[in-house]
Amino acid sequence: MKNLVLGLGNLLLADEGVGVHVAQQLLAGENIDDLVVLDVGNAILDAMPAISAADRVIVVDAMQAGGPPGTIYRVPIDDCLNAGLIGSVHGFDLKSVLHLLGREEPPEVIVIGIEPEVIAWSTQLSAAVMEALPDVMTSVRRELLA
Repeated sequence: MKNLVLGLGNLLLADEGVGVHVAQQLLAGENIDDLVVLDVGNAILDAMPAISAADRVIVVDAMQAGGPPGTIYRVPIDDCLNAGLIGSVHGFDLKSVLHLLGREEPPEVIVIGIEPEVIAWSTQLSAAVMEALPDVMTSVRRELLA
């Protein structure tokens, strides 16, 4: 099974960039067969070839769901209330990209969301999200081994 991890977000908006931070950590230290990790930022269309080739996609992004900052969520893409916003840039979001692929069997997509504390101009993650990063990495690794 070919796994793809997409790190989404904006590094200039503090916790909004958490998915990119996770992707960068994975790129620096993971060596798993059939794994592609992409630091996508907001350029979801650039990931189309990789999404097209994947059997399973794990999206890591900030997710405002009302929990305490640093809360980690695991949500299938179809259960995301605002799935149209995940990776949204210039009218293209992850759901739109999946539709554009035209595959009969789209990849399984799981979102690992992290409740942000700060979304403001900063390149630093908040203390709550920084503290949650090891657990986020464990959550992603658990998905990869499932």
